[in-house]
Amino acid sequence: MLSHVRPALVLLMFFTILTGVAYPLLVTGIARGLFPSQADGSLIVQDGKAVGSALIGQPFDGPRYFWGRPSATAPFPYNAASSSGSNLGPTNEALRKAVKERIEALRAADPNNPALIPVDLVTASGSGLDPHLSPAGALYQVRRIARARGLDEAAVRRLVEAQIEPRLLDILGEPRVNVLQLNLALDAMR
Repeated sequence: MLSHVRPALVLLMFFTILTGVAYPLLVTGIARGLFPSQADGSLIVQDGKAVGSALIGQPFDGPRYFWGRPSATAPFPYNAASSSGSNLGPTNEALRKAVKERIEALRAADPNNPALIPVDLVTASGSGLDPHLSPAGALYQVRRIARARGLDEAAVRRLVEAQIEPRLLDILGEPRVNVLQLNLALDAMR
């Protein structure tokens, strides 16, 4: 019996060290060497302090800031541990009600804005964590933010346009704006 158990235990220890220690250390070392920012979570650092990640949205609800896409996570918004879509289809009454409430909140925050509200301001992304907004979603909010901060609308519009990230390789995805980076640039405006 010992002749069968000993080789099994040796193989268990060998593969535990190989796949549980050596391989993860190797992959982490390669990732940190080739992609240091991404390996550390794509953190956005300001004044030596991490203020967020470029990959996970954050809630902004004050009138002085750009608002991102609604989060589909619960009980807290942008909770990466609860990442998932809502699975509500366009005919679902709960989704229709949520969208209507979000439209009313956007209209209440900027009642004189005649523009159509972009869909990404009232619907969550598939993960519920999207840190990006369409350029139209950001530009829709320019009036409210300029008024709340006492800034020129044209200056805030130029800031948004400067923050637009193009399609990856000019073919993948859509142009987008990272809401956290946009709000940090907005705070840096004089």
